[in-house]
Amino acid sequence: MPVPGNSSTAPKIVSLKTLPVRIPFADGGSGTGGTPARWHTLDMVLIRVEDEAGIVGWGDAFAYFCLDAVKAAVDHMIAPFVTNASIDDIAAWNLDVQKRLHLFGRYGITLFALSGVDIALWDLKAKRCGLPLWRLLGANAPAQRQAYASLVRYGDSRLVAEQCERALELGYRHIKLHEIDPVVIKHARDVIGPDVSLMVDANCAWSMQETAALRDTFRSCDVLWVEEPVFPPDDYRSMAEIEKLGLAVGTGENASTAFDFRRIIEAVTYPQPSMTKAGGVSEFSQILEACKRADKIAMPHTPYFGPGYFATLAMLPLMPPGTLIEHLFVEPEAWVATTPQPLKGLVGASNDLGIAFEPDLNVIARYAVRA
Repeated sequence: MPVPGNSSTAPKIVSLKTLPVRIPFADGGSGTGGTPARWHTLDMVLIRVEDEAGIVGWGDAFAYFCLDAVKAAVDHMIAPFVTNASIDDIAAWNLDVQKRLHLFGRYGITLFALSGVDIALWDLKAKRCGLPLWRLLGANAPAQRQAYASLVRYGDSRLVAEQCERALELGYRHIKLHEIDPVVIKHARDVIGPDVSLMVDANCAWSMQETAALRDTFRSCDVLWVEEPVFPPDDYRSMAEIEKLGLAVGTGENASTAFDFRRIIEAVTYPQPSMTKAGGVSEFSQILEACKRADKIAMPHTPYFGPGYFATLAMLPLMPPGTLIEHLFVEPEAWVATTPQPLKGLVGASNDLGIAFEPDLNVIARYAVRA
């Protein structure tokens, strides 16, 4: 049975390699805010595809606390649909793989793995065409967008104040907290003043009733959006009810595919697709189109430092001027590539080919995770 997206004219993919990497980072806190264990490393499954012409594409799959499972999913579930295939219509290929793998779960690990490979295939295709990804996708010029400092959870007013002040010194005009204590949230607003945007990400910490009870806190702090306020993260009906209270909601980092995002776009003000979770460039671009039709601004979820981050930046010219780009406010011990940092709160797309990711192979080798 032929795989849609295959083209006899496209060079065959001769190899797909997974490179699991774990890079320690510092954030000025204990790293015990809202994760299964202490969070102090950036895990990523880098994906390298190469075609018979010797052109290489790079992607990465979301792998925080699930690196081994994601690597296995790429190696055993996705790679068989790539190696020795001639893939030209990547979106059609992506959809076909979803259909073939749906018995193993539509979302989660399956889509993390598919996302990473999809990014690599688009990087490869843009390089084949001699174009930046944004131009291949129809944009006319590179673009800059405002970035926001995405702080980890500290649970400590003093530490939050220190990090907010550091973000202001670096020129950020938008700051996101991962705090759930209203005292800490109010203190952050006092520190940054009235002219800097403040967002609050609860990581599904509250019920709808608890979120409603915090309405006065969010209003007095002039919170731009409340992110993932309730559990489960796909309780879009409750989030729509919270919107009726006059609170803008952001959600979507735990959603996958443009199909799933239909409900998000209908329910909340700020859909938040994640390049490394939603299905890669193929699904991300469809989500952007759906947001445009609904007159919504997507606020990409991108606390990453590998090809997923680069691919998001490479699509900035396809996003409206009001888009804000998340930048995880931590300091990695090393960078897997020369990574664009927000400058005075701005970050932009590159004119380089593909997604503009050029890996530092020495760093990848030094921080490789061995089986």
